Amino acid sequence: MKLTVIDQSPVQPGSSDKRPAPQLSATLAQNCEKWGYQRYWLAEHHNAAYFSGPSPTTLISHIASKTNSIRVGSGGVMLSHYSPYMIAEQFRLLATLFPDRIDLGIGRAPGGDQVASAALAYPGQATYGEIYSRQAKDLKSFLYGGFEEDHPFQNLILSPYSDQNPELWMLGSSGGSASLAGHLGFNLSLGLFIAPTGQKYDIIEDYLTAFEKAGHPYDPKVMIAVGAYCADSDEEADFIASSQLYKKTVQQTRGQDGHWISPNEIQAKMKDFSARDHRYYKLLSDSFVIGSPGTCKQKLQQVSDYWQTDEIAVLSVTHDFESRSKSYELIASQFR
Repeated sequence: MKLTVIDQSPVQPGSSDKRPAPQLSATLAQNCEKWGYQRYWLAEHHNAAYFSGPSPTTLISHIASKTNSIRVGSGGVMLSHYSPYMIAEQFRLLATLFPDRIDLGIGRAPGGDQVASAALAYPGQATYGEIYSRQAKDLKSFLYGGFEEDHPFQNLILSPYSDQNPELWMLGSSGGSASLAGHLGFNLSLGLFIAPTGQKYDIIEDYLTAFEKAGHPYDPKVMIAVGAYCADSDEEADFIASSQLYKKTVQQTRGQDGHWISPNEIQAKMKDFSARDHRYYKLLSDSFVIGSPGTCKQKLQQVSDYWQTDEIAVLSVTHDFESRSKSYELIASQFR
């Protein structure tokens, strides 16, 4: 199985290492390379006090320079905020600096609220995904060619090194992007950790059908991204996962937001859960991969079998960096 890390650069208040989260990301990437992970992807978030990675391209450059062989990429660039030409220039440059190691994953979501979107577009007007398909098509055309003959940008130069390009991925959390990814010839990464229910294999069938119909001269790739928490025992894994599960639960059921709190505090707070809170918490827990190394291996293999792919991305957010790092290490140990 090929494993990928998705890193949201979370601020983890329980960590003994008090360096800023983006610096810890570089340390985690170096360790994940040693543990056998194939890819290390950086997420994009804006106007968030608990995620500290607003610029995947900056972190990609830093982490690629601190590692040797692991592929480094975006999971993803929120394309609605940017000019496709600018993103194409940046990733052509990254691919030139780090040949055959750069992935460009794009997403339709804003990665933040409407205020952040407005600020990113200022003094222009923000877009909210309504022109995403055009942006994605233009992005690929800038990198790989394919503009219409009368397109005003067809002769623009990204760099003199036209053979240096990133691998293209499109991110999605449901079926909305699958057919578009197949039509345009992007690889597909499906984020199961974003929505706890509703994703079925039909999404992959739609992607593969669109890919084949478009007649692309290369093979498609499918990656499934899951929330995963691994510890020495199932009970300890449940304990460290509770920070993320609690935060997501109160966001959904109560509209509350804030930093991750310690698992010890959560055990007390959960005593005041309503029946609705408990149902949503269990729904989330059942949708994540949580357990001992053996349990996680079994669950990840089930994910691989159902979605018919050997590429699995793992996202772990805990209250402290140490348990998060150990979780990635234990998962990797099961697939060497």
